[in-house]
Amino acid sequence: MNRSIIPAIGAALLGLAYLSPAQAQSGPACPVKIGGILPLTGSMGPTGKSIADSAQLAIDHVNQGGGVKGCQVQFILRDDQGQPTVGVDAAKYLVEVEHVPVLSGTVSSGVSLPILNAVAAPSKIPMISCCSTATTFTTLSQEGKTGGFFFRTFPTVKMQAYTTAKAAIDRGYKKVAMIYINTDFGTGMVKDFGAAFKKLGGEVSKAIPFNDNQPSYRPEVTLALAEKPDAAFFVAFPQDAATITREWLSLGGHQNIILINSDRAPEYVKAVGSKFLQKAFGTDFAPANTPQVDAFRKAYQAAFNRSADGPGLPNQYDAIVVMALAMNLAPDLSGPAIRDAVRKIQNTSGTVVGTGPDEYKKAVELIKAGKPIRYSGATGPLEFDANGDVSGQALVWNIKGEELGIDHIFSAEEMAALIKQVDG
Repeated sequence: MNRSIIPAIGAALLGLAYLSPAQAQSGPACPVKIGGILPLTGSMGPTGKSIADSAQLAIDHVNQGGGVKGCQVQFILRDDQGQPTVGVDAAKYLVEVEHVPVLSGTVSSGVSLPILNAVAAPSKIPMISCCSTATTFTTLSQEGKTGGFFFRTFPTVKMQAYTTAKAAIDRGYKKVAMIYINTDFGTGMVKDFGAAFKKLGGEVSKAIPFNDNQPSYRPEVTLALAEKPDAAFFVAFPQDAATITREWLSLGGHQNIILINSDRAPEYVKAVGSKFLQKAFGTDFAPANTPQVDAFRKAYQAAFNRSADGPGLPNQYDAIVVMALAMNLAPDLSGPAIRDAVRKIQNTSGTVVGTGPDEYKKAVELIKAGKPIRYSGATGPLEFDANGDVSGQALVWNIKGEELGIDHIFSAEEMAALIKQVDG
């Protein structure tokens, strides 16, 4: 997973050509490092490995397109195992030992949050997450506690919660029991789903927390079954979700099962058995319908011989490319300079640049010429708000036969209408 590419002499000379004399004398040491933290083992392991592949695809495209300031990029990836303490240790290693100027990570909000608080913000290191959706990050930013160093390429949990509530109501469910991971993400999902579901005419009969990576969740499942709900909503990552689902079914639970975006993975379906999931559904981020998105999907399919439909894949690609573009735009590779350059990739008057090595090369050439760019990536056009958040479309996914499918895509207009309906 961790591949380092030795910088070519030609690339180094190319970089010197667009540095000022002062920069050329004190330019970055090659290769330029990007630190990555993802769950390669644990409950999120299967999904995390696919997301890591997407990160590496982005690194490959960056290097093929000219790298950062004439240097090739080395991606140094560490496994957080889905555990906060492991994630913080990984971040400290990357920042204090490898001296990375940026961090990409991670999936779970419960891991990203302590990394941000303990390492990234105090060290003034920009951090871009592909998948951490807890609203806590927004609140911290509004309170001035992130220093503006946190960004994410996935919308907040509210999008997933509200669309899941709407899809549940559309299926006729009025009473839902929730079994949720006891983290900021899980509690946020309970809060936002519960509010939306109630506003739309439903009721959360019981919300039961659990701690992850347990061999059994029989007590939690038994409590949920006692509610006799119309549907059960498992807010759990794939490994734990599979365990909970199997125990739910073995104890007599029906197949009206609701899942989160992380479970939109063949590994989860295989672990449970597709024949038991024909009534299950979940929601996820939906990339825009653009040529740049199509180009990413084709590149991922060609590189790994599997679909790019998995959770977090386009979001992780964009996280890496955004970092690399910002590093090229920044006057130097200090954390504050890179942070301030992140929003410069979305100049509304800039030339649109997309996914793939050729488009990245075009972006680098425009930057060298002092011209503005507007990045339209694997998720579509990106625009970070004042808190480092993005918005976007959502989809409802299902399992038909043995394949993952899509029921419906909530357009940006539908999302806005739903939010207005729930929030008033």
